[in-house]
Order: sequence, then structure tokens, then C-alpha cells
Amino acid sequence: MRIRMMRHMICWLAAAVAAMPLASAQVYTGIEMLERYGFEELQGKRVGLVTNPSGVDRNLRSTIDILYEAPEVNLVALYGPEHGVRGDVYAGDHVADSKDPKTGLPVYSLYGATRQPTPKMLEGIDVMVYDIQDVGTRSYTFISTLGLVMRACAEKDIEVMVLDRPNPLGGLKVEGSYVDPGFFSFVSEFRIPYVYGLTVGELAGLINEEGLNCGQTGKEPPLKCRLTVIPMRGWHRDMLYKDTGLPWILPSPNIPSEASAIGYPSAGIAGEFGYLNIGVGYTIPFQTFAADWIDADALKERLDSYGLPGTAFRTIHYKPISSPSAKMQHGVQFFYPDYEAATITLTQFYVMQAVHELYPGRNPYKTLGRTRMLDIVCGTDYVRVNFGKRLKVEDIESWWMKDVEDFKALSEKYYLYR
Repeated sequence: MRIRMMRHMICWLAAAVAAMPLASAQVYTGIEMLERYGFEELQGKRVGLVTNPSGVDRNLRSTIDILYEAPEVNLVALYGPEHGVRGDVYAGDHVADSKDPKTGLPVYSLYGATRQPTPKMLEGIDVMVYDIQDVGTRSYTFISTLGLVMRACAEKDIEVMVLDRPNPLGGLKVEGSYVDPGFFSFVSEFRIPYVYGLTVGELAGLINEEGLNCGQTGKEPPLKCRLTVIPMRGWHRDMLYKDTGLPWILPSPNIPSEASAIGYPSAGIAGEFGYLNIGVGYTIPFQTFAADWIDADALKERLDSYGLPGTAFRTIHYKPISSPSAKMQHGVQFFYPDYEAATITLTQFYVMQAVHELYPGRNPYKTLGRTRMLDIVCGTDYVRVNFGKRLKVEDIESWWMKDVEDFKALSEKYYLYR
């Protein structure tokens, strides 16, 4: 990405929006700004689109339909990430090449036989547009898809255009260590913190300019594409999604609300073990920690005793609705009454610590598998090796946060919003 190009575009938009009849308290996404200016950046080009059901405007019109129906735009192909362009594929299931039934356009799978567009898939494309709601957490496959699309387009000298959207975790929250060598994967593709505090457009700029776009092994040479970002109007770094005035459309089945997006980095790592139910399969995914053998009151009391900044717990009892034969679960639901003060990624580690203190035989690192998956989700084996010994957060906290200030200083150069 040419930073000059991005800054020129932002200035151009800023100068023009003064005359817009738009509500100042609302956020307008990249697709809305692109349409507002008559799709100028796409005119005369053959357009490919990477999207899913979260690619909509505030009136819930799909970006697919917006571009397909615009006389100024020649949309020629769609590209399906995990869950597919229309959201009809469940988590982890392969997406097949197909034809979109509504538009008749070819749909190429980026979550099947290949996760990077092949040269044949890119034939006849002048610009690849990306419009998917991000969740702000590294272990989420859509940003990895974006990185691989950028690599493939760089090889073919095809422009990439990111239509920007809010980060539901805000633009100030940065937590977690960088990915260590040997632990790059489709869920840890970039050397960035676990929570990175950038919009997807800002992240695209950073990985493009800083040479972080090195593929799934982290060893391939970085490739820089021709990148354009269509910025939002009205978004500020201290905003959470509830502040934007935009409807939340789930980007994947287990992120049905902005609360689940915040809960994802708070509970997802612990959830990989499977010994605690984290609300997946119930109505509040990524918002609980429970099991049929837990004393909910005792767990809440132990967690409250830690005095975790900005964090509160309540007892909860529920039966997963996805499994009629499941047992009643007992545990806690967590909240962030002072989100700024909370260290959200450590919540799950404190819960695991509390459970181990109450139930010393419940050390999942010693009794359960999936250690490789846990390592690549964390981007390191340091957590498993050090936290796994006695399940004390103090054994990993300083290490887990060691890269935060370095990344904040690096990423600020790519801010499009203040």
C-alpha cells in the first residue's frame, strides 16, 4: 500500500463529507462511503469480491448485491472464506466452488482445496475487494484470508481494496504476545499481538508495509500488493461496536453479537481444551465458563478474590441447547464494567487458575490433548510450558504482555482514525 495514496484518499473524503446530509453521531462503513462517491475507485475495472454475510450496509443490503446492481461496477466473481459468501457453511467445514444462486456469479472457495487464490481464480480480475466484519483477534481466519489474498494479488499485480469496518474491540485495546517462529498458521498468520487494536483496513496497511505478509509458515518472502483502503466516516479509536449505530451481523455462527466478539479473546483459548463450557452451544457463546462438576458459588467467590480490574462475574446455570443430552452446566458469566481497565485475554487464564485451585486434579494441560492447536492459537508454546505447570497467571502475565508497547508504537503509523 502506498501510504500517500491512503492519506490522499482520507483527505479527499474528509473534504467532501462536510456537505453530506449524514448524521454526525453515526459511523459509515467503507461500502457506504464507496457507494456515496459513485464507486469511483472501481469504475472501468473488473471486480472480484471477498465477503460474507457481515458485508452489509446499515440498511442490511449485501455488498454483493450493492456492487452487482451498481451500473458503474463490473462485478465478475465472488470468493468465499470460511462459512462461505452467503454464510451457509458451518465452522470448519470446507467451502466448495459454486455459482451464487442470486447473481449467477462464480464463487471460488478460499476455505477448501486452497486458502489462497490460485492464478486461475484471479484470471480476468483487475481489483479484489474485501469486505468482512473483523473481530479484532488474531486467531480468526478472515484476516488470514485477507493476507493470503494480498499475497496472491501481489504476485499478479492485482489491486486489493479493503472496505473498512469498525473493530468491535475498539482501537485502543492491545494484548498478547507476538507469534513466535515455528507457530505461524492459518489462525496465527501475522507477527502481531493476540488483540491488535486496528481496523481491518489499518491492519492491511501494516502487514503490507512492514513485511508481515509471509504466508502460513512465516518463512515465505513478504509480498507487497497495490493496496487501497476505503475508510469509514465517524469512527474513533475509543468506540466499541455498540457506539457505532450500525447493526451487528454475525461474521461467523458463534459470534452472534458484539458481546461475543469481546468474549472471543477472553474465553476462546480456554475453550480449546473442551473441559470448560464457554457458552458455545448455548445462547451466549464466549461469555461463560462452566462445567457439570463446578460449584458456581465457589468459583465466583474465588474469582472475586483476585480483584481483577474492570471485570465482574455472576453465577450461571444452564443446559446447552445444542445437545439435548447434555448435563446442566454450573459456573460464571463474565462482564467488563470498566472495559478500558480490564485485561480481557487474561480472564480465561484466571478462570483456569481458579478452577485448578478449587479442583487440583483439573489441570487440562496434563489430562487433555490438543496441545499443538493450543500452541498455534497462542502463537507460542511458552504459555503451555510455563502456565501449564501450576496454572498461575503470574507465571505468564509479564511475558504475555511484553510486546504490547512495541506494537502500539509500530501500529500508530498506520492509524486512519484518532
